[in-house]
Amino acid sequence: MRIRTPIDLGAVIRDRRMKLGLDQKTLATQVGVSRQWIVDVEKGKPRAPISLVLRTVEALGIHLAADDQGKTKKQTGPPPVDIDSIIASAREKRK
Repeated sequence: MRIRTPIDLGAVIRDRRMKLGLDQKTLATQVGVSRQWIVDVEKGKPRAPISLVLRTVEALGIHLAADDQGKTKKQTGPPPVDIDSIIASAREKRK
């Protein structure tokens, strides 16, 4: 799964937070940010500080990996998140 835009990352963060049963305020407290910051990141805020984004994904247990394009690696650990279905679901909810 590739995250190509801040909106993609925001959708992954929102999806994981909801699956964990966390509200935005609780996650914000865990990360040490405001609830509004979580709202902005989930909407795809493009200029969010990387250090805070990394703390957020860590708090949610999201695993990020960097691979060389074109090289395939054997999958280990939990299955990847299907970003396309998360984005499609988020778009459906907006309609």
